[in-house]
Amino acid sequence: MTDVVASDRPGSVGELRTPVPRPSIGFGLDRELESYRRELTGFCYRMLGSPHEAEDAVQDTFLRAWRSFDTFDGRAPLRSWLYRIATNVCMTMLDGRRRRALPMDLGSSSSPTGTLGVPLVDSVWIQPIADDRVLGAGDPAELAVARETIRLAFVAALQHLPPRQRAVLILRDVLRWKSVEVAGLLDASVVSVNGLLRRARATLASRDLTASVAAPASERDRELLARYVDAFERFDVDALVSLLRDDAVLSMPPYSLWLQGRAAARDWLLANASTCGDVLLVPVAANGSAAFAVYKPAGRAGLEAYSLQVLEVSQSGISAIHTFLDPGLFDLFDLAPALPQRPRTRAHKPHPQPERPTALRSPSDLNVAQGRQL
Repeated sequence: MTDVVASDRPGSVGELRTPVPRPSIGFGLDRELESYRRELTGFCYRMLGSPHEAEDAVQDTFLRAWRSFDTFDGRAPLRSWLYRIATNVCMTMLDGRRRRALPMDLGSSSSPTGTLGVPLVDSVWIQPIADDRVLGAGDPAELAVARETIRLAFVAALQHLPPRQRAVLILRDVLRWKSVEVAGLLDASVVSVNGLLRRARATLASRDLTASVAAPASERDRELLARYVDAFERFDVDALVSLLRDDAVLSMPPYSLWLQGRAAARDWLLANASTCGDVLLVPVAANGSAAFAVYKPAGRAGLEAYSLQVLEVSQSGISAIHTFLDPGLFDLFDLAPALPQRPRTRAHKPHPQPERPTALRSPSDLNVAQGRQL
């Protein structure tokens, strides 16, 4: 795992220091709290795995800060005090609940002849987050490393840690706090913090977090993504599959079905041509990775929000396509729920349908409002 160097180091929350200036209650405090929104959202997202819950946690943090501001004596920086509150909020939200996951965490890969099945509730899944809600401006090298710790694979790995270990690892290895600072925040000993960190690192080391890079960083990657968009919008399955790694993964939350391998991806796409094709891909930035908002035709009304794809790219090709079949996510990316009908500039490339009967049921059987394929 790569450490992320934060540009603003916290002071110790347990160390007596010369009091720092306190912002005044009112507009001054509002402005001061707001300046921490993005980094606190990133912290809470890594803890919780949900952008909605992360934003709720930050709002709760600010509310608690307002209500208890008279107890803030300025002996620790405001930033440290806010992280203490945010950590407690996240711990409370995580208490006794099941961890969020990606489909690959729930079972073995599925057959491409299978059906999507029944959608699971949102609380089961790790959900994508827009980069601009958690990543700010800064040194390009630091930002490139920071993106790694909001990748879906990294956030999914974090969910395997108990909440206390999760908090320690994020504070130490992502935000670069010192052990004594984390100990002060958690009201724990340095020995205890170091023990939690060792166990957390061992758990993450057992998971493969090196299969993809955080974001396209070269001209080759940009060309690969351009070819991906072209192939998907034309629904050229052969061209699309050629861009995948041999062991590439396709997942489709809120469904537990997931596929692995080029052959499985090709069979699934061909079997579901009527719902996978004829789309428009709009580039967005999600989880430090290449991502696309997918729009589908909506009759004469134009195009409607359909799904959000988050890609993982490696040197040998696309290693994963996570397709979140939830148009409600578009609002988190400030995307329009509908677009005017696009002009047709490319001819749709037909593909022969497989000899076997398609496994896809009718739209009514699949409850299209909740279950759409890639």
